[in-house]
Amino acid sequence: MTPASLTLLLSATAPQAAESQLLDVDGTVVVMLGLFLLMMAVLTPVLWKPYLKIRAERNTRVDGYKADAEKMAANAQAQFDKVEKELAAARREGAGVLSVARAEAQAREQTILAEAHALARAALADAKAKLDAALAAQKANLNERAEALGREAATKVLGRSVS
Repeated sequence: MTPASLTLLLSATAPQAAESQLLDVDGTVVVMLGLFLLMMAVLTPVLWKPYLKIRAERNTRVDGYKADAEKMAANAQAQFDKVEKELAAARREGAGVLSVARAEAQAREQTILAEAHALARAALADAKAKLDAALAAQKANLNERAEALGREAATKVLGRSVS
């Protein structure tokens, strides 16, 4: 086809139908199709393929980020579990140390109480001994005075000296 025949073909009027048509099909359809194919041929390497490439890269990156996030979450959970185990072990060890310290404190308390009881018993025995000694001394003193008073009373009653 030459350009002149193409122009003649395009300039020819389309046949008219008796009824109104929804779509008129004439030579412009061929021109539109040609322009569409030309635009598609030009824009595919210029726009469409780079767009698809960028989109695929973005999807790959997003999937990579998701995988990284899952790995980080798994790593964090593993570290959390490790810390929880260490914390439980430390609590068990602390409870053991605490029970040993309590036992030592109770033993020390018993020792201190036993020493205090022994000192109290010794002080009580000492005080009792001093009291017994003072009581004996007072009894002896009272006996001497009673004897002296008795002699004096007998001397006064009898009127003579009693030995």
